[in-house]
Amino acid sequence: METITAKSAGFCFGVKRAIDAVYDQIAASQGEPIYTYGPIIHNEAVVKDLADKGVCVITDVEQLKALETGTVIIRSHGVAKNIHRIIAEKQLNCVDATCPFVKRIHNIVEKESKAGKQIIIIGNQGHPEVEGITGWTEGPVYVAESEADALRLSADKDVSCCIVSQTTFNYNKFKDLVEILKKKGYNSNVVNTICNATEERQIEAGRIATEVDVMIVIGGKHSSNTRKLYEICRKECASTYFIQTLEDLQLDLPQTTALIGITAGASTPKNIIEEVQNYVRVNF
Repeated sequence: METITAKSAGFCFGVKRAIDAVYDQIAASQGEPIYTYGPIIHNEAVVKDLADKGVCVITDVEQLKALETGTVIIRSHGVAKNIHRIIAEKQLNCVDATCPFVKRIHNIVEKESKAGKQIIIIGNQGHPEVEGITGWTEGPVYVAESEADALRLSADKDVSCCIVSQTTFNYNKFKDLVEILKKKGYNSNVVNTICNATEERQIEAGRIATEVDVMIVIGGKHSSNTRKLYEICRKECASTYFIQTLEDLQLDLPQTTALIGITAGASTPKNIIEEVQNYVRVNF
């Protein structure tokens, strides 16, 4: 079976940087406990490997406050400002692996909210990156992830707004929601904070999906950017499959299948992509 694998598939810069930070800390820890605030990335295989090496995941402020010693690694999605404050107050060692593109958004919303602007984040409600961004604002903040959210958003039209985006949001959807907000009459400046790697990955995945008979999208089930890749590919190729690992791959291919496309989210290790690619080539 002939395959096309996206060149952009797999770890992005921010994810690789975060994972490298954890493994570097493991090598240097000399037995000191290591924690990540939330899973370092949205990939169960990577998180399990780190757990096997003694890295613990803490998921809330109470667990953080209970720590007495050790290193806390801030995951690539970033965290709210108060988490950094608590780590400092507890005098814990902090390794900040926040993606620089996410950190840029923190700086933008902190500055703009201090200047009196309302903040509108276009992104997924409840996503850790969005929650972290929200935690750097100092005034009214709103989140919109759908057309319905944008239509019912009720920010004060007499106060200027700053609109930013989750780094992994669908670019076309971002533009659509911004247009809705503009038509509602908000006085706003728009900062497109979708990272270039995300946009390039989405464009490439969509292009490949138009050329193939079957599309495979690999990534963690909780990965926002992988879910968006799946949605983009599904629009172009009806036979699109979302899997986490090779074990999930159960293809019932039409006899006319000649070409399979493969892409993967930003938290998918290279070895998993290669396993899927090799399996498809050998078995179909």
